[in-house]
Amino acid sequence: MNLILMGLPGAGKGTQAQKINEKYNIPHISTGDMFRLAIKEGTQLGLKAKEYMDQGELVPDEVTVGIVKERLSKDDCNNGFLLDGFPRTIAQAEALEQILAEMDQTIDSVIHVNVPEAKLVERLTGRRICPTCGTAYHVEFNPPKVEGICDKDGSQLIQRDDDKVETVKNRLSVNIKQTQPLLDFYENRGYLVNINGDQEIDDVFSDIQSFLEK
Repeated sequence: MNLILMGLPGAGKGTQAQKINEKYNIPHISTGDMFRLAIKEGTQLGLKAKEYMDQGELVPDEVTVGIVKERLSKDDCNNGFLLDGFPRTIAQAEALEQILAEMDQTIDSVIHVNVPEAKLVERLTGRRICPTCGTAYHVEFNPPKVEGICDKDGSQLIQRDDDKVETVKNRLSVNIKQTQPLLDFYENRGYLVNINGDQEIDDVFSDIQSFLEK
């Protein structure tokens, strides 16, 4: 089962990826993990990626695509994989099709965890962090016992700058612009399935499972 997982920041993609990985025993492959593995193994492409990352630059497509190809050829992907964070562009999506065609495979489904933008703003701006121990809370979903105070060490909780409303809205807007062409691309290919992410975690997974086991 070859899957791609898509969703905006705050949609709960990471949680669902973990559940899919545990249930179907296919590796969850995120872009960051792929880069770290290639760098750790000291592959030619891994070292190339490290050069760009060390300079704070984006890793170019040909390097990223090469690293994806290396990762998908590993034994743990024999029964499938769950890609998360790749592809990000139409060019990368076409390159992925080419890689899979060479392996005599295709994508089975693209799972889009869909949550209304207003709900994502609510989720992302509700995060509070303890500046002392780093514990994360959420005003609605995971509040501290005493409002604004860390359960562990009694420090005053803070809201990080990147969790403030304007920053969050801007981040979502950039993400929507980037992902919409990709969603359209996969919808035209007949791979896209939209899952309602605006419900309890287990209900979201139940919907994903129902689709995958159809």
